[in-house]
Amino acid sequence: MSTTDAPPPTPGAQPAPASVAAGSGPVPTAVTPPAPDPASTPDSPARRLRHNADFRRFWFGEGVSLFGSQVTALALPLTAVLTLGAGPEELGVLRFLQLVPFLLFALPFGVWVDRSRRRPVLIGANLARLVLIGAVPLLATVDQLHLWALFAVTFGVGVATVLFDVCWMSYVPVLVRDPKQLVVANGKLGATSSAADAAGPSLGGALVGALTAPVTLALDALSYLVSTIALALIRTREPVPPAPARRRRLSAELGEGLRWVIGDGYLRAIALVGAACNFITAGVQSLFLVYVVSDQGLDPALLGLVFSVGAVGGIGGALVTSRLLARFRLGRVYVGSLAVAFAACALIPVVGGTPPVRVALYTALYFLMFGGVTTGNIVVLSLRQTITPRALLGRMNAAMRMLMVGFGAIGAPVGGVLGGAIGVRQALFAMSAAAIVMLVPILLSPVGRLRQMPPPAADPADAS
Repeated sequence: MSTTDAPPPTPGAQPAPASVAAGSGPVPTAVTPPAPDPASTPDSPARRLRHNADFRRFWFGEGVSLFGSQVTALALPLTAVLTLGAGPEELGVLRFLQLVPFLLFALPFGVWVDRSRRRPVLIGANLARLVLIGAVPLLATVDQLHLWALFAVTFGVGVATVLFDVCWMSYVPVLVRDPKQLVVANGKLGATSSAADAAGPSLGGALVGALTAPVTLALDALSYLVSTIALALIRTREPVPPAPARRRRLSAELGEGLRWVIGDGYLRAIALVGAACNFITAGVQSLFLVYVVSDQGLDPALLGLVFSVGAVGGIGGALVTSRLLARFRLGRVYVGSLAVAFAACALIPVVGGTPPVRVALYTALYFLMFGGVTTGNIVVLSLRQTITPRALLGRMNAAMRMLMVGFGAIGAPVGGVLGGAIGVRQALFAMSAAAIVMLVPILLSPVGRLRQMPPPAADPADAS
């Protein structure tokens, strides 16, 4: 990997300082004491963040809703299968309707977020999900739950999720104003997300088995109520975004956000790699379910175990990110984490052996995938928040979510079509080949050449 500095500065992103050239003559040697643990120093970002009560409230509410969302991710398709008799085609449509709102609404929602205070928007998105998910058990109770209604609920929840996702990424810098604390804050949120990934499927499966899928969705609706209350208790005053000097059209503001992402070398690279990553992983995951259950006869309970234990890797990745960044260059952490994730993804179709061996290997691969992706996500999210002016955060995050999650929405049906055309295992091999090819742009990314986090960007004059 290249050890040169990042390319020439782009808007809002400055390269790390170049190393000082060595002078002539002998250089005295000295014993370098071991670096202290970055989380243990009295004035460390981690210690300071512990005193941020509003971030802790946000973190708690987000954690509760994340666990609820993981339960929904299992309970909604199980409602379609067990209650409504849906087949693979209907499940593919359900997954598509969950993700396609990122393509349709991310950019205009980004403009809305940059024009508004973010906490009321977050509360509104939570309340919308509470009502929509809560409608499913009510419809089932009166025997009025139909597949089209489940499709509509799924799409509506997807729209509210887009709004919440675009907004919370722009709200965290309001609560955590010190850029040095952003990596720590994003690491805590990433660890919570990974914990939800780990425990959610098992919890959801147990609840569905004990209470039925519609009743499980009723409990999930309550998780959004808890998250809403936590947001309402936040005391940090969020200033109203200043009105622009002149009236601006929606198209102009949309274009400004897209131009920022496309014109910044770091953001452009993050968007392209992230979109390809989500496309491949969505395709692999949709094929993996059919492959291990239908072709290999893996018990669904063991499949849940694979996902739950594998997701623990995400917790580990989130917990070690700050320490890795304190010890290694930012670019090396980014490249190494994504290389591990893609390599693990590529090995899935070659797994063989007895059922216990296959379960152990699948679990190990998912452990590495979750760990690598989580570490990479924390690095790039912190980088995005640092190099983007606050006035453009909503539109930047919207453009990123549109590109990255939108391509994930396309990857799932493409994987399904490919599996039907050439066979599921052959389609997995095709996705594995794509994962291996993706290592090239990761190695060539300008993010991989960063030594440390660039300085925060100042708001451009035209962003007001």
